[in-house]
Amino acid sequence: MWLTQLNITIGLLFRALLFLISLSVNASQEEGLGSKNNKPKIDSLFYSAEDNFQNEQYLMVISECKKALKIGTIDSSLVYKKMAFAYTKLNQPELACEYIEKYIRKSLDVNFIGHSYFKEISYSKAYQALSDKYLKKISFWSLFCLYVGFIGVFIYTMLNLRKGLDKVANFLISTFLLIHSFFIIRVSILLTNYEYYLPHTLYLSASFSFLYGPLIYFYFKRVASKYQFKLLDIFHLLPTVIFLIILIPIYSLPPEEKLRMILNNERPYLSTIVIFKLISLIGYITLIIIMYFTSIRNDKSLAKKERNWLRNIVIFCTIYIVSYTIYAGLINQSIIRGFLFYLQIISMSLLVLYISYTAYSRLNTVDNLKQLKDKTKIKFSKYRKSNLTQGLSIELKEKLLELLDQEKIYLQNDITLQKLADYLDTTRNNASQIINEHFNLNFFELINTYRIREAKEILKKEKSKNVNIIEVAYAVGFNNKVTFNRSFKKYNHITPSEYVKSLVA
Repeated sequence: MWLTQLNITIGLLFRALLFLISLSVNASQEEGLGSKNNKPKIDSLFYSAEDNFQNEQYLMVISECKKALKIGTIDSSLVYKKMAFAYTKLNQPELACEYIEKYIRKSLDVNFIGHSYFKEISYSKAYQALSDKYLKKISFWSLFCLYVGFIGVFIYTMLNLRKGLDKVANFLISTFLLIHSFFIIRVSILLTNYEYYLPHTLYLSASFSFLYGPLIYFYFKRVASKYQFKLLDIFHLLPTVIFLIILIPIYSLPPEEKLRMILNNERPYLSTIVIFKLISLIGYITLIIIMYFTSIRNDKSLAKKERNWLRNIVIFCTIYIVSYTIYAGLINQSIIRGFLFYLQIISMSLLVLYISYTAYSRLNTVDNLKQLKDKTKIKFSKYRKSNLTQGLSIELKEKLLELLDQEKIYLQNDITLQKLADYLDTTRNNASQIINEHFNLNFFELINTYRIREAKEILKKEKSKNVNIIEVAYAVGFNNKVTFNRSFKKYNHITPSEYVKSLVA
């Protein structure tokens, strides 16, 4: 009897268990079915809320979105988008911005922050901070960095195209300048938020992190002692080669993956790069300082300008290393604002500008020397057959100075080279030779120089009166105002009228 009751009881329990299992399965099926239909439901609720402008319906949208996120069966980026819109309509900018950023990171659509839907919360600090973080922008520092970077690239090109200088030293210092310029341009991209729109710039300048030290070190050795490279010197490039190999997997990533890394602030090897670059810089600057004080500073075989140039490079590099140490700490904390951050940019920019200015000045010096050499060759070839002796040349020069300084023959508006030769009682060719050799000018340049000098004296004396420029032009020997103005500006870089105004002021 009791066995029969036990069997009945077990059967009832078993049936109850089956019933509960079936209920659970049905519930999960209904839940799955509901989740699949969440997106249409969310869209329907959102459009209804848009039509009726009712806060309760936006709250329902948010509630359904949270359920969808919890279940996780639909694309979360679509949910974040709707929640950002809903919180915007509810005038809750902080929460709206939270989901805007989640959407951007999920969808990689950086331009979403500029959606017209968010005009309603554009006044808020949260939205302004998010816009400042993601939208393209221009600032003084970004333009400054871009300007300095392109100057460096330009000087690099000029240094390697020009002839007449040490090609090896040129290559070393110009490449040192170029990689600094790339870094500064990279900073400009960072400051303008173009990094999000140009993801391939990720680690653009990092490839050259270990070249700074070797380039400037070997430049010093080359300038100081005309150093000839050896095969073993190639080991100085080994860190760069190893690092490039390590970075190849990152460089080969598609732009979407690079953008994802940037948005999520994923910077592989960043700490390693910073630490080893700092060690490299300190090591090489130590070698350079030792080289400067032991062999360069008191080396009389080097010109004073050359020693000063190398000394200034040492100073700028030392300042740069100190500022880079601070910069490295800020970057590791993801801080790209503030005085200490810009200090490193300023020091690097000053280094680039100083090298660029000095290098460009040297190029001009070389060009001027070349032109002077060419002029000298032309001068000697032109007067090779002249019978003018040195003694007669000096005598004629003294006579010419007397004609110019005392008799002021330049005031004659019809003065010519032949008339001047007649005054000197010599030939036209000898008169031309005297002017070329002793004044390094031609006849018209010499006459106009004296005329303009005389005009300036007249204008100074008459500055308190209403000066008639054309009368002054005629008085000093010019035949028209146009020629006078052109000549005056050539020698003084301002017009006669501007000169008069400067006197009155």
